[in-house]
Amino acid sequence: MRSSNLFLKFGAWRGIHRVIFIVGLLALLLSVSSLSNFYSLTSILNPDNFCKHMNPVDQDRNRNETSKTLETVIQKIHEEMRHIRESPAESSVVRHSAFLGDILGLLESVQASLSSIEGTHQTQNGIGAAHPLFRPSQQSDEPGNYFLVEEIRKYVKMKPNRLGKQNFMGANGTFTSIGHACFSMKAELQEYMDYDVGDICNDDWKLAQKLIVHGCDPLPRRRCLSIAPKLYRKPFPINESMWKLPDDRNVRWSQYRCKNFSCLAKKNTKKGFFKCADCFNLVDHEMPRWIKPVNVNPISNLTADFLIPEVLGIKPGEIRIGLDFSIGTGTFAARMREFNVTIVSATINLGAPFNEMIALRGLIPLYLTINQRLPFFDNTLDLIHTTRFLDGWIDFLLLDFVLYDWDRVLRPGGLLWIDDFFCLKEDLNDFLESFKMIRYKKHKWVIVPKLDKDDREVFFSAILEKPLRPFR
Repeated sequence: MRSSNLFLKFGAWRGIHRVIFIVGLLALLLSVSSLSNFYSLTSILNPDNFCKHMNPVDQDRNRNETSKTLETVIQKIHEEMRHIRESPAESSVVRHSAFLGDILGLLESVQASLSSIEGTHQTQNGIGAAHPLFRPSQQSDEPGNYFLVEEIRKYVKMKPNRLGKQNFMGANGTFTSIGHACFSMKAELQEYMDYDVGDICNDDWKLAQKLIVHGCDPLPRRRCLSIAPKLYRKPFPINESMWKLPDDRNVRWSQYRCKNFSCLAKKNTKKGFFKCADCFNLVDHEMPRWIKPVNVNPISNLTADFLIPEVLGIKPGEIRIGLDFSIGTGTFAARMREFNVTIVSATINLGAPFNEMIALRGLIPLYLTINQRLPFFDNTLDLIHTTRFLDGWIDFLLLDFVLYDWDRVLRPGGLLWIDDFFCLKEDLNDFLESFKMIRYKKHKWVIVPKLDKDDREVFFSAILEKPLRPFR
């Protein structure tokens, strides 16, 4: 009987040691396997294996296989511990069960930290962002991983709230964004973001505008100080600035053909933007616009479709704020200001400093392209005006998106003023269908021939009112 008990104890002890031996062997194999992923001398010496080793897809496969192996080991240890607990409660069994529990905890911690250990190893060896070939072939959700310039990576990275709580906007951090087209203009964007933090920015507004026009919008913010004109002077008083050319010293002229406002004001269609060749001629060209009736004149490019007083008379006292989406120097906003209407002028600098000119006149420039969603909330503006910008060059689908966005920001009862939209006669009906599609009330609707070139083009002007639409 005594020898039988001794034999049973010896058998149980041998079974426990067998389990311990198996677990130890598996742990040793896992350690060797993990180290071989990083320090395989054969794979380094063999070019083919080295390429496979550096291939992110193979690394992902190895990581997944190692993780699955760990899961299998953990599952088997759980099963063995359950089996031991169900066996007779010998002291040695309890002691080795605790030992297996410790081993299990270690393996679980290895499983949890395996990815972070691998990432740390790659970073220490310069693999993380040293070269695009070393990045994963499938880009992660972090857009900063696509770029090499550190300022872009820092900008697009999510910035967590410092106190670890939601901010007043209901978010746990700040999520800065850039336009999706920025990824197709990587070289230009990296040039734009290549600067010394805290230093003076480069005079590269033309590069920035190129990015914006081609869809890389919104651009990232920059941590450099804006460059100013060398001899900046305070603007003229508001009672003088509206109809007087600004001081030339208040503009950086390096990127323009003309180097002063007098040059821009001269009758020379080769400078500035051809659709606004006389926009800087404030006295002769700009001052009469939308106020005095002017006959159709192909030389001055003035038409007499609608005047401001008659348009405001459609909604007496209701038109207070609005948007002028045109290429110009702010004359429409200047004239509307005389009727106590605040107009924001949206434009870009096409060959001339239009934004600077508008601001120096004491008006509000909005640096905005046709690509962008308007930065206004729904149903807020009383008026949207556009002239000589959305013309026959625009794609029909793009025009739809623009018109629906204008509809979004116009309040019910607001006015859409289409001013001198010109196109080819054969395209007129298609464009008119686009304007009819939004189902606005027609107050004025005029089509006149465009005579400055030939008889193939026409002007279209309209005053349209947004309906109420209270129900779906």
